[in-house]
Amino acid sequence: MIPHPLAQADITARTDAYFNRTREIVGKFGDRRVTYAVFLRRPVVSAPGLMVEWLRAVAEARGTKFEIELIHPEGTWAGAGEPLAYITGQFTQLADLETIFLQKLGAPCVAAHNAFQMCVALPKASFLAMDARHCAGAEMQEMMAYAAAVGSRAAQREGAKGFIGNANDWTSHYFGAPVGYGTMPHALIGYAGSTIRAAEMFVETYPEENLTVLVDYFGREITDGLAVCRHFPELAAEGRMAVRLDTHGVRFLEGLDPQESYAVLERHVPGALRRYRSQDELRYLIGTGVSAAAIWHMREALDESGFPHVRIVASSGFGVEKCSVMADAHAPIDTVGTGSFIPQNWSETYATADIVAYDGEPMVKLGREFLLRSAKRDLG
Repeated sequence: MIPHPLAQADITARTDAYFNRTREIVGKFGDRRVTYAVFLRRPVVSAPGLMVEWLRAVAEARGTKFEIELIHPEGTWAGAGEPLAYITGQFTQLADLETIFLQKLGAPCVAAHNAFQMCVALPKASFLAMDARHCAGAEMQEMMAYAAAVGSRAAQREGAKGFIGNANDWTSHYFGAPVGYGTMPHALIGYAGSTIRAAEMFVETYPEENLTVLVDYFGREITDGLAVCRHFPELAAEGRMAVRLDTHGVRFLEGLDPQESYAVLERHVPGALRRYRSQDELRYLIGTGVSAAAIWHMREALDESGFPHVRIVASSGFGVEKCSVMADAHAPIDTVGTGSFIPQNWSETYATADIVAYDGEPMVKLGREFLLRSAKRDLG
């Protein structure tokens, strides 16, 4: 967990000036007990944990109490504009916190929604969160890991495997994992000079670990993947080995072109090609990079060569849409490595808060009356 700024100087420095000035004005003219309604303008999966944790820590540091009523508890679906929570306390204690508590709510809720959709689209696949290197610093890294874990647990309640872990130790606790998971980057293969040698180095260094080997560095996914299987036949037979497909979007996986990609899917899931498809959907099915055809092609090669227990890990742009297309193509994916639950349209992550009651009396700005639905209860 990152250290949360609880010192007043830190909060003041990070808060919009008009909230700081409001706190001073209210302190001068008389405090009131207020209730904030907090919401987003799009459907989300509620992920309020970081916000609630921070508010409670601030309240303790200030010697006050905040009543936090979660209308949509963690991991539940919330519609656009529906209040996620009501926060009640003294105006002087809450006025300068809005900037920061909204930062801790919006992005996690959208990312949790994305993670949930990805997991339910591919319920038989396990997911590994690989978001950290795409995050803008430590605080975002924590928010995205937390969000993926929340969305995953929501999907697991519907029968999906969900996220089994992530790629670093620092946030692995959100997934109930002792450490981060992963074996090798492309850089190690370049250093080793061959895919087999990189696999040998890994096994020699970590003999008790399962082996997941990247196979796209030299553009010989099938050739190198099978070569590593033959080099470690016991690992392959015991199900302790996987090949990771991360083929770049500028080329096809070894042995494929548009025509052969069509042929692969015709052999396995002909119906997937006969429905209307957008250009992106077609690319995910039979295009360059890690397509459904590429995954089926690798599965064919492994099975035909006597390695049915070798698993396939797929990565590279596995967001909500790509996972849905893979599900429609019944792509034989064992694990998805992805950070693509990070929201693409950042403006969708903007959370908003409005005061909806002063000293227990409902009042809100014109146009936000919909927030009063729950505020009419006793919030004082």
